[in-house]
Amino acid sequence: MRLRVVFRSTPLFILLSSLVLTAGCGNAPGSGSASSSSRSYSGTASVGDFMNLTLDSTAQTITYTNLSNGDSGVVPYTVNPDGTYTLNDPAGNLVAAYEIPGYAMLVDALKAGSDHATPALVTAVAESQVTLAMFENHGYNYMQFRTAAGGMEAGSVILDAQGNVSVSSYWPYGATLQNSSAFHSNVMPGGNFTEDSSGNFLRLSDQGGTDFVFGTAQGIFAVDTGNGAILGLGKAATKNFDPAVAGTYHAIYYQKTNATTGQGNIESGVPSLGNATLVIDAQGNLTAQDAQNHTLMQAMLTPVADASYLYGSPGQLADPCNGLFTFRISTANSQQDGFVSFMGRAVLFSSFTAALPLNGGSPYQYLYGVGLK
Repeated sequence: MRLRVVFRSTPLFILLSSLVLTAGCGNAPGSGSASSSSRSYSGTASVGDFMNLTLDSTAQTITYTNLSNGDSGVVPYTVNPDGTYTLNDPAGNLVAAYEIPGYAMLVDALKAGSDHATPALVTAVAESQVTLAMFENHGYNYMQFRTAAGGMEAGSVILDAQGNVSVSSYWPYGATLQNSSAFHSNVMPGGNFTEDSSGNFLRLSDQGGTDFVFGTAQGIFAVDTGNGAILGLGKAATKNFDPAVAGTYHAIYYQKTNATTGQGNIESGVPSLGNATLVIDAQGNLTAQDAQNHTLMQAMLTPVADASYLYGSPGQLADPCNGLFTFRISTANSQQDGFVSFMGRAVLFSSFTAALPLNGGSPYQYLYGVGLK
């Protein structure tokens, strides 16, 4: 779904795979099980690249094909004591990864995008057969990760029995712009989907071109768009925080600091990729730290349904997004909006911080990522 069409009327962590939902419940569907030496994944990069990746744990290589920009390669890797992978890509593209074998893989890429030079986070799930029927009559909380336009947004996507899509979203960067709204809604007919002959993904046609849809029957809805990655997780039964998701998560994240958007909607700023640890207690208190123990996020999680600035009034989110949590931290000089969503052993997170007063010229920063425990 192109960002401008599908998720608002104006303008690798594919996370969680079935493993995330079925901790301790056998193998998820896909071309390789957790015990298989060769495991294949479909992935989306936050710059808008659709990728196929195959990991061979015997040869210790990752073979990748970027179907969007044509890049490909075979990348040797080594396993670190903490279970992460250091990648030795001759092309200097893929540099680090984390995998739950046969379920999900996250990758840091330095040379993604049409310019073959943009750092991006790749989220990938085990390759499996995908049909539109898998997603019909389902609702998802989603986050969109991108490398421009404020980096992220969050909200709800619901597909009815015919595959028609209804979207309602909150875009923090939009709150800084004049003559713009932070809330958007959109609809799209199910007839825009076609199943690819490979059976591994759907094609989605919109005014901006073709997007790629994939995921799992266990609650993952992922879309690779020309403007980033859309990751959707099945909604929870209630708005309440589930203590079962508490724990320590190993994460990979993308961050951009000192960002501004100039003429032609070109976003400047300093991008970086890194590893992080998220600790979440049974009451929903979250602390995220990078590999140098610098705090990236620290807050108490609140259900979106209880955040009056997001839900409950006309013009706001059209759905309570059960299972999606948020926080807002305001100081004299800045405002930070954060979002966190869980599924089994996985967490999806994002944050946007802008200087006050909010206006189109205010510098801002954002981060997003995925964690697994």
